Amino acid sequence: MSSANVNWAERFIRMFGAEGLRLIMRLGRMGIFLAKMFIYSIVPPIKFPLLVKQIQFIGFQSISVIFLTGAFTGMVLGYQGYNTLTRFGSEAFLGPMVGLTLIKEMGPVIAALMVTGRAGSAVTAEIGIMRISEQIDALELMGLNPYRYLVVPNFLAAIISLPLLTAIFDVVGIFGGYLIGVRLLGVGSGVYFGEMISYVQMRDIVEGIFKSLNFGVIIAWVCCFKGYYTGFYTGFGAEGVSKSTTQAVVVSSVLILVWDYFITSTHLLF
Repeated sequence: MSSANVNWAERFIRMFGAEGLRLIMRLGRMGIFLAKMFIYSIVPPIKFPLLVKQIQFIGFQSISVIFLTGAFTGMVLGYQGYNTLTRFGSEAFLGPMVGLTLIKEMGPVIAALMVTGRAGSAVTAEIGIMRISEQIDALELMGLNPYRYLVVPNFLAAIISLPLLTAIFDVVGIFGGYLIGVRLLGVGSGVYFGEMISYVQMRDIVEGIFKSLNFGVIIAWVCCFKGYYTGFYTGFGAEGVSKSTTQAVVVSSVLILVWDYFITSTHLLF
C-alpha cells in the first residue's frame, strides 16, 4: 500500500474517532444533565413561584393548541375509522377505535409534539439567550444554582402539564369523533359510548398517562440542555440560539417517537 493511501486511511480513522469521542462526550454530558435535573427536583428548596409561572406557560397557554389539534384529530379518526369499519360491517366499533387510538397513542404523542413546538422551543431560546448574554454566568458568580432557577421549574412544570394536556386532548378528540361518527354519519350515540366503555380499560388510560409523563421528561431534558449549552456546540450569538432551538425541537420530536415505540413494543410496565 502506498504512503498516500496510508495517510488517507490514517486521517479518516482519526476523523472518525474524533467524531465518535465528541458524540460520546455529548451523550455523557446529557446524561449528567438529566441526573442533576432529577436530583435538584427532589432536593429542596423548590422555587414555587417559578414553578407556577412555568406551569402557566407550558400548560395553560398550550390549551388552545391542544384543543384545536385534539378536535380535528378526533374528527379525522371518526371519519376515516367509519369509512374503514363499514367495509367489514363493524361501524359499531367506531367508539372503541377512536378512544383507544387517542388514549394509548395519538393523544400522548401529538400533545407532546405540540408542546415541544410551542413551549419547548421557547424554553430553549430563553435559556440560550441567558447563556450568550452571560446571565447564567452571573447567577453562578452570585453563588446561585442555575439548575434550580432555570431547569427544575421547567422540568416539574412539564411533567405536571403533559398528563393534563393529554387528558384534554383525549376528551376533545373523543367528542370530535362523536360529532363526525354520530351526528354526521349516523352511528348510534349509545353504541358509540357504550362500546367504548366496554373496550377501553383502566390500564389503557394509565398507559397514556405514563407515556405523557415520559414525554414531559424528554421535552424538559432536551430543551433545557440545548438552551443551557448554547455556544458550546452551536456557536454564540443569534445564530447559536436559532441552531439550539431547531436542534431541541428536532431531537425532542425524534426521541418522543422513538421512546413511544419502545414503550409500546416492549409493553413496559403493562
